Amino acid sequence: MKDLNTEKDWVRLWDDLDEHRQNILLFREIIAEGDDVTHDLMTEIHTLHTAVEGLEFKTMLNEADDQRAALLTINAGAGGTESQDWAQMLHRMYTRYCEQAGFSYDTVELQYGEVAGIKSASIEISGDFAYGYLKAENGVHRLVRISPFDSNARRHTSFCSVFVVPIIDDEIEVDLNPDEVEMQRFHAGGKGGQNVNKVETGVRLIWTGKLSNGEQARVVAECQQERSQLQNREKAMVLLKSRVYNLEKEIQEAAKAQLEGTKMKNEWGSQIRSYVFHPYKMIKDHRSDYETSDVDGVMDGEIDEFIKAYLMSLRE
Repeated sequence: MKDLNTEKDWVRLWDDLDEHRQNILLFREIIAEGDDVTHDLMTEIHTLHTAVEGLEFKTMLNEADDQRAALLTINAGAGGTESQDWAQMLHRMYTRYCEQAGFSYDTVELQYGEVAGIKSASIEISGDFAYGYLKAENGVHRLVRISPFDSNARRHTSFCSVFVVPIIDDEIEVDLNPDEVEMQRFHAGGKGGQNVNKVETGVRLIWTGKLSNGEQARVVAECQQERSQLQNREKAMVLLKSRVYNLEKEIQEAAKAQLEGTKMKNEWGSQIRSYVFHPYKMIKDHRSDYETSDVDGVMDGEIDEFIKAYLMSLRE
């Protein structure tokens, strides 16, 4: 059913383009007859140009998992409170982006910092092509600013890693040996280490086993936002299988293409974007070279142009 709806969307997009094309031809005929509808013609040409750009952009989302929901995980790097505050800023940026893009989201895992910010967070994001868009955010995000936590007002550099994996559904089977999965229970914690739930409803699942290439792997997934332990366990299992699936997918891609140079692994050295707040304001993506000085807009969720520039750069 999902594939059928996708095909219908493509047909609708092409029909819209054809309608704009016919309108342009009609306006040209009217102008040739002596009536001045130049403004209407230019408006229609601009609309067609925008529609073509949108369609061209959407053709970038043609991989098997692009239509799926996404699990976006943020981890603070070394640097304590400063990095943890940066992680929280990124969490806000992505949730605001989801609201603007029409995606639904749910923070399924959140670990607060001791002083401020967060140590890590995992956001489940649902919507058309959620993974296809957000996979552009995979990598390390670097912040340069005057730290509000430094009494000497010195400039600090902080890092956070962002990992995005597709969330699998019933169409994909991932079989995990139950003996290789450890379940841990914990209190769903609040800010500052407070236990907002006296019952151990939070669930952490740890899979330790071998991947298809023979490598030993340890994969962790947890969920704490549901009301019952059973619900959290079910959600955590979906997230665990999604992460294992993504590891296997990376193995297959590496064997097939030996990893293209543009597809960097999520290592601390793979900085994809720099956010400079001081001594000047500039955010630059190091893969596409797209940059903007609108720091406030980007941190408020306006990252569409970064995503578009990255996906379009994959064609070059």
